[in-house]
Amino acid sequence: MGADFRLLGAIEMFVDGSFVEVGHHRQRCVLAVMLVEANRPVPVAHVVDRVWGGGQLPAHPASAVGTYVSLLRRVLEPARQGGIARRSAGYVLEVDEENVDLHRFCRLIERAGAIADGGDGALLEQALGLWRGEPFAGADTPWFNTIRTMLAHKRQEARLDLTDIRLRQGRHAAVLAGLRDQVDEQPLDERLAGQFMLAHYRCGRTADALDCYQRLRRRLGEELGADPGPELRALHRRILTADPALAAPPHPVRISPVPRARQLPLMPWPFAGRADELARLTAMHDNASRRGHGSVLAITGTGGIGKTWLALRWAYRHLDRFPDGQLYVNLRGFDPTGKPMAPATAIRGFLDALGGDSLAVPADFDAQAGLFRSMVAGKRMLVMLDNAADSDQVRSLLPGDSRCTVLVTSRGQLSTLAATHGGLVLDLDPLNADEARELLVRHLSAEKLAAEPRAATEILELCAGLPLAIGIVAARAAQHRDFPLAALAAELRDPASRLDLLDGGDLTLNLRAVLSWSCRGLSRDATSAAGLVGSAPGPDLSLPAAAALTGLPTARARIVLRELEDAHLVQQHAPHRFCMHDLVRLFAAQHMKQTDADDRAAEPVRRLVDFYLHTAFAANRRLDPHYPPIRLDAVAAGCQPLCPDDESAALAWFAAEHSNLLVAQRLAADRGWRAEVWQLAWTLGTYHRRSGLLSDNLTVWSAALDAAHRAGDRAAHTLTHRLLGYAYARAGHADDAQKHLRRALSLAEAADDRLGQAHAYHLMAGAWEQQANDRQALRCARHALPLFRALDLPVWEGWTLGQIGWHQARLGDHDEGRAHCAAALALARRHDDPEGEAVVLDSLGYICVRAADYARATHYYEQALTAFNGLGNASEEADTLVNLGAAHYAQGQREQARSRWEAALEHYRTQRRPGDAERVSLLLDRLGQD
Repeated sequence: MGADFRLLGAIEMFVDGSFVEVGHHRQRCVLAVMLVEANRPVPVAHVVDRVWGGGQLPAHPASAVGTYVSLLRRVLEPARQGGIARRSAGYVLEVDEENVDLHRFCRLIERAGAIADGGDGALLEQALGLWRGEPFAGADTPWFNTIRTMLAHKRQEARLDLTDIRLRQGRHAAVLAGLRDQVDEQPLDERLAGQFMLAHYRCGRTADALDCYQRLRRRLGEELGADPGPELRALHRRILTADPALAAPPHPVRISPVPRARQLPLMPWPFAGRADELARLTAMHDNASRRGHGSVLAITGTGGIGKTWLALRWAYRHLDRFPDGQLYVNLRGFDPTGKPMAPATAIRGFLDALGGDSLAVPADFDAQAGLFRSMVAGKRMLVMLDNAADSDQVRSLLPGDSRCTVLVTSRGQLSTLAATHGGLVLDLDPLNADEARELLVRHLSAEKLAAEPRAATEILELCAGLPLAIGIVAARAAQHRDFPLAALAAELRDPASRLDLLDGGDLTLNLRAVLSWSCRGLSRDATSAAGLVGSAPGPDLSLPAAAALTGLPTARARIVLRELEDAHLVQQHAPHRFCMHDLVRLFAAQHMKQTDADDRAAEPVRRLVDFYLHTAFAANRRLDPHYPPIRLDAVAAGCQPLCPDDESAALAWFAAEHSNLLVAQRLAADRGWRAEVWQLAWTLGTYHRRSGLLSDNLTVWSAALDAAHRAGDRAAHTLTHRLLGYAYARAGHADDAQKHLRRALSLAEAADDRLGQAHAYHLMAGAWEQQANDRQALRCARHALPLFRALDLPVWEGWTLGQIGWHQARLGDHDEGRAHCAAALALARRHDDPEGEAVVLDSLGYICVRAADYARATHYYEQALTAFNGLGNASEEADTLVNLGAAHYAQGQREQARSRWEAALEHYRTQRRPGDAERVSLLLDRLGQD
């Protein structure tokens, strides 16, 4: 087996191409330290300093490092890549440095340095292609930040060297678009500006080249009080005089730029034929480009005919046309067991891929669509919309910029798209006889077909030129290589399995023959599982969820899913996550309906909903053990929910299963399982709040309120009004928030529900805080405090004391505010409430600043910063960084202030918070002028 360690992005490990879970954040950081120092001893003290970075240390740091090393040894051992040895000087990770992308990057740069002046840049392209994002993503200590800065410098130098090579090769037109973004990132880099000017000049845009120079000259004067250097001034003069030596070389060389977002699925294999269709797509794209309009290309045809594979094949052949990246989404337009994907869901996925932060993305769909169009404006990108239902589903996903190309596949005609947006449509036919035979040869081998020519011909005839059918038959033949093709042909020939395969009618009937024949070779458990997986809601299933659905033990479910995967009935698109092609799902679901009575069919669905509900309940308790609890009924027989080990595991589970949880709630509502509807909303509360999923939070609580009302459950009705009200408050809908919170309070008072009253007042205070009304917030918090005290709920007493202290301080009563916050902090620490502790520490920092006690304010803010970072609360972390920078500035600690503000600015830009980013930029500008 071969291991691949990745540090130029998230800290990850792959073995033979498969992702291997390394462990939680600190453990990954320990691995990263050892990999950076591969084959060299690292003292324990250095590991501690680099991983914890002066923050809050564990009680026994050396012991903690030893534990992490022990756990890492278990992860590394199966990879057979050496291991971590203990030496007198420290720990040594013995590994082939070629298997570590960071070392591979540095060595490629070194090798390229000797030939950069005359080379072809291939080594530099390889090196730059290793980058997947920010190195050591998520690791934020001084040591990691220093290494990250060094690597960023190396990367920028490599990019500049590669651009020089491309310009020498006459690739000025190709590099110009990429240089725009680099100039925006490095506006004062004179070498980069010179490359930008030369590329403009060689493209015949002399005025733009001169304008670039003038902009740089003005900015250098304003910000640094300096003029451009002699080399740039000389280039400016040569452009003014049209120096012939600046002309491009006569024989340009094509070098494909490295894209950014790369969401395209794997290159189709095996692939055969379609030469005419590929040429027609290229011609269609060229025609659209010549018209100067955005290219909208559509491939239509019946299901299973190979639309997606053709689209991907064409896209990979022409990646050089889309240097700024490729986006991909499966719109599930013809999903047999659910609705097509909402355009809002697709847009949200695109924003995430383009770097949008969940806490800053607007909740309104139109605003999200506008943000998407803004983010792709000016970029040459491919947007592939796979399996579209109709033109309406596609229309709102179209970029507004003419440089983008949209590639759509659909079983519909998309005539409206062609009429209103100039879409060019390619209607796909089945493979012809030669192409179908070529595809089967690539699956099996020419020798196998030549040994049984008549059987091979019959199989191809029965598959009717449909690539999906050919692939399923070939998988069966490959699985049983000793079986003659004649036996497979005989099975297909059977009238009971053929079902008018050659009629050319509805494709579902055509493929049912192949699928039913394929299922006949499965075990009894696998046959049953195929029907259940085909009927399951949601985009995919994890292994534990599939075990719950089928009622099988996890070990047996794993074997059954592997059997289905081998038969090409399911795909394992991620480790231990399975999905079905929509046609296979349609067949499997129909097959199950024919064999199972309605009462029996309800049992697997009940197990699946219970799996999601009870696992989400346990995960939510990991995230926030003080969240107001609810009681669940006993889990359905045959269902084994999970219990995540810790907070990071719970967050990862919610991230992976979020879409399935939303679907499970809708399914429970459709089935009339009203308690499960509002209980699922409860389980998602903490995850939605920390992730900033405001729109989804409103959706689940709206459904929860309706279910509680229909159920006549008074307590649930009170709870759902309360939490729907707070969901509205978080989303900025003040009137709706107050309406539901007042209703929750009224219901709690009528039932003499003191706990319900306390939480209603607490959330009303939070709602008023969202409106910056400190007096009303303080009034509500003061109502909540005695209620929580009487109920002996010290954690919630602490939260309310923190609320009171914060609003008192905001209103100018600093002494009372400090006293209440100090009491809140003591309660949070005594009862292990890290989130409450972080919030109060930030409030105490604010109070100290108002009292001009900046040293103590710094102390509080640093503690709050560490706590928010540990919780993964990037939004609050950024705000605390700003406050901490201000405290440093007030003490004359200019460099510390700059460091904190720059970090906050990076957070705000990542989170798409332009107002906050502008505020911090002004602080940095003022710092530079002092």
